Amino acid sequence: MSNITNTTGSMTSPVVQDLDEVRAMIKRHKLKDYLFSIIGLLALMVGLLTLLVLFVDLVMDGSAKFNFEFLSEYPSRRAASAGLLSAWVGSALVMTVTFLTAVPMGVAAGLYLEEYAAKNWFSDLIEINVSNLAGVPSIIYGLLALGLFVYGLGLGQSILTAGLTLGLLILPIVIVSTREAIRGIPVAIREAAYAVGATKWQVVYDHVLKYSYGGILTGVIIGMARALGETAPIITIGALTFIAFLPPSPITTNPPFINFDWLHSGFTVMPIQMFNWLSRPDHAFHVNAAATGAIIILVTLLMNGTAIYLRYNIRKNIKW
Repeated sequence: MSNITNTTGSMTSPVVQDLDEVRAMIKRHKLKDYLFSIIGLLALMVGLLTLLVLFVDLVMDGSAKFNFEFLSEYPSRRAASAGLLSAWVGSALVMTVTFLTAVPMGVAAGLYLEEYAAKNWFSDLIEINVSNLAGVPSIIYGLLALGLFVYGLGLGQSILTAGLTLGLLILPIVIVSTREAIRGIPVAIREAAYAVGATKWQVVYDHVLKYSYGGILTGVIIGMARALGETAPIITIGALTFIAFLPPSPITTNPPFINFDWLHSGFTVMPIQMFNWLSRPDHAFHVNAAATGAIIILVTLLMNGTAIYLRYNIRKNIKW
């Protein structure tokens, strides 16, 4: 009996030793995962706290200008009476042109590349170039727009030129986000639609776009938030730093009730107005600039928060 016990013990001891080594390895890996999560959290908190400190500083410096008069008055050479009216109206009109330019084209391009384009070297080349364009500095788009839109096509230094420029800037972002959202749709949904006799377009329109809508919308809003704060390409194409008038209204009381003259009007936007005030030596203008910066950050945060909220609700209501 003692021999059997010894034999059995000698046979099981390597197994127990292996189990101990596995447990120790798992423990080490869990410790590394925990340390990495702590480091990641600290890095995230550094960025968030820096942004929070800067935002609070802007709010404290510009708190005196958070009123209706600041948003409803034109810029002035006197800091006390200077307002942001022409700047935020210009930003709204430029963002309208940017949205109408980049979103339909970007979504259609992403849809084509993901669902219709043949998987060959040419589509791979397009994909590489689109990804690279998303990282090109914004000043390059400004120089391109200056040569193409301002001088080449003769559009001048107008809202249309600014909208087209920022549309080109965010177009790669919209394409990439559209493709990523479409890739997240399970193949089983497409196969089920084909199985009941759906055509290619019916599958894409009724299923792929429907289920990827949340991700596409998130990418669009994030791209628009980036365009809202861009300054370099707008300065390059000749945006005005001081403007005391509004562009013509897009809506009129006479048929056909739509006016396109505003597309060719001079303009300014909030980042440029902020830059103009910061360049003044008077501290009162710096207060106006701080208030403008706080408004830009607040609008950007609201746009990103809206994107997260819409994506969450859309995905929650979708039944796979």
